[in-house]
Amino acid sequence: MPTGIAIFLMTILLASITWGQAQTPSGSQQSMPGMDMPGHDMSKMKDAPAGDKEKAADSEAGAPVMRSMEGEMDMGPHMKMTALRPAQPGDSERVQQVVASARAAAEKYRDFHTALNDGYKIFLPNFPQKIYHFTNYNYGMEAAFHFNPEHPTSLLYEKHGDDDYKLIGVMYTAPKRLGEDELDQRIPLSVAHWHEHVNFCAAPEGRRKEYLDPHTPFGLKGSITTQEACDAAGGVFHPVIFNWMVHVYPFEKDQANIWSLGRQHGDAD
Repeated sequence: MPTGIAIFLMTILLASITWGQAQTPSGSQQSMPGMDMPGHDMSKMKDAPAGDKEKAADSEAGAPVMRSMEGEMDMGPHMKMTALRPAQPGDSERVQQVVASARAAAEKYRDFHTALNDGYKIFLPNFPQKIYHFTNYNYGMEAAFHFNPEHPTSLLYEKHGDDDYKLIGVMYTAPKRLGEDELDQRIPLSVAHWHEHVNFCAAPEGRRKEYLDPHTPFGLKGSITTQEACDAAGGVFHPVIFNWMVHVYPFEKDQANIWSLGRQHGDAD
């Protein structure tokens, strides 16, 4: 079950994202609402050797994903992404199995009432969001120890009207203690981009309204990115908040859209 601090941080995360969505003109594109900050241009793929990037772009598994990433990789200093790896033997089959399991799990929950009946809970149902996460905390606990693609931690819904939701995808989680090799064992990193939220400075009590300011120092759109700066501002610094996450859109027709990096960040978990 989520702790009180986790709920508080998620509330602030969603507040930051919601503000960013409100500031984004209709039809415009950015990697993640409220997240387009200088100084961390992931389009350069700094963590991946040039040779690996070229191989990944040429591989059957990596090429469509690389194309989908073009122009969408400026994640800002509060987002950490796994680097795209060259495809390895067996990756394609493993990815197909994950997508098939995700699709089967999602198909069951097109009717959101079924998800609620099966133990999924709407996270912050009264907080306006672009995408609502229906989370099964038992599955989240399970994911802390092993990966079961039939048990996504969260289901992703768009809200339509006051009392209807449309299922668009699922979210898997993994413990933040895992390294990239271990994440690759769950879903091949030649295709999937796991991400985590980093460098979070929680505002001190009495200054939390500043999360929604356009030039706030705090939160996931804040200018503070270090322990020292956060301490100086009286905040509480969290190098990483929450776990590794990855979105899958199993109803899409092609691999680039199933694993869309731009959409994953637009959906902003």
